[in-house]
Amino acid sequence: MRGFLCIDELANYTQRVITMLENSSSGGRLQTTEFEKMSHKNGGAFWLRSEFMHLLGYDDLVQIRAVTTKAQKVCLNLDIPVEDNFARVDDPNSQDLRLSRFACYLMAMNADSSKPEVAKAQVYLATIAESIRLYQQGVENVARVLIRGDIKQKERSLAGVAKQAEVNQYGLFQNAGYRGMYNMNFAELTAMRSIPNNRSPLDFMGKPELAAHLFRVTQTEERIKNEKIVGQRNCETAAEHVGKQVRRAMIESSGSAPEDLPVAEDIKSVSKQIKNAAKEFKKIDKSKN
Repeated sequence: MRGFLCIDELANYTQRVITMLENSSSGGRLQTTEFEKMSHKNGGAFWLRSEFMHLLGYDDLVQIRAVTTKAQKVCLNLDIPVEDNFARVDDPNSQDLRLSRFACYLMAMNADSSKPEVAKAQVYLATIAESIRLYQQGVENVARVLIRGDIKQKERSLAGVAKQAEVNQYGLFQNAGYRGMYNMNFAELTAMRSIPNNRSPLDFMGKPELAAHLFRVTQTEERIKNEKIVGQRNCETAAEHVGKQVRRAMIESSGSAPEDLPVAEDIKSVSKQIKNAAKEFKKIDKSKN
């Protein structure tokens, strides 16, 4: 199953979105009634995952569970209660979920956007969320929040492995990975991109760059564990080597060096936008009761 869109795909997707909105025929966009008539009422509107999955073009429960997991992780990363948006149905023999409108939005944004059903759902759900800007950047922004959370988790894991490998100066070890990936130190990258001193440059990176860092951190940990590397200098060498490998792969794939990638919108602002979308969705369904 495909995950999030890359930058080039996002541009093509945005153009498809515009075309869909300009097309007034029922085949060109998700009609309001398709989604709204699927809702259930019980103290507020909700959608059953077993029904909503078909609107997204899914018949495989395993695949929709993977989409659900990603959507729930976004909630966790934003400190939004998962149970408020992904509630178990009352039947103990059922694995179905009661989805809030916001949960449906997150699932659509994390689903396979090559499916025409998913693309239509993304257009409809994001259009009613906040603004045209939210759905044009929605897939990218939700992906950034998700990957940024994964990096935090993996960095904690790497720090534990590094400590066991007798790394006493973690800052130098971390810097080695950045040096390999960017041909410059962490501080130099931060200064070049005008990142505030109290913030991580990761908070201002787009999805492809964040994904590269997630791979770098994961592979650095695996190398130290698999090769049983011990000692500050040896671990720094390993971190820098992995960083260089990631750098080469990015240049070969996109033709751009990591340091030349554009600075993205502050992820704190992005997180706030998504949280605001959650509030707007809740208002919509409250007003319909």
